[in-house]
Amino acid sequence: MAESFDSRADSLQHVLEVRAYLDTFVTEMLRRGRVHDASKFDEAEKPAFDEAIPLLRGVSYGSPEYAEVLARLAPAFDHHYRCNSHHPEHYGSRGIAGMDLCDLVEMICDWMAAAKRNPEDGVRLAYNT
Repeated sequence: MAESFDSRADSLQHVLEVRAYLDTFVTEMLRRGRVHDASKFDEAEKPAFDEAIPLLRGVSYGSPEYAEVLARLAPAFDHHYRCNSHHPEHYGSRGIAGMDLCDLVEMICDWMAAAKRNPEDGVRLAYNT
């Protein structure tokens, strides 16, 4: 009669490997949280955000007025997108398709926080993507 197999060691090894991958992911997300949008405080962007934020108060995301402010301050926003991989614009024509999972999670968190500025807008996935 064959010995019975004890899967405990194999299962424990699998659990430990999954934990290690999750720890790596969480560590990366915590790092991203610490540096999120740090470029907004650089001289290349801060003056534009000083100008844009008051102009965008009460303006619906994606509206012509919103697009006008972004166009007016395009050099700073282009710099911001180049420096921050959680923006689809960072990847040019590939957009969201160029992003990794960490970019996507940070992007969604960014959208959720930004949507609080104009709660009636919410997060509009169809427009954002």
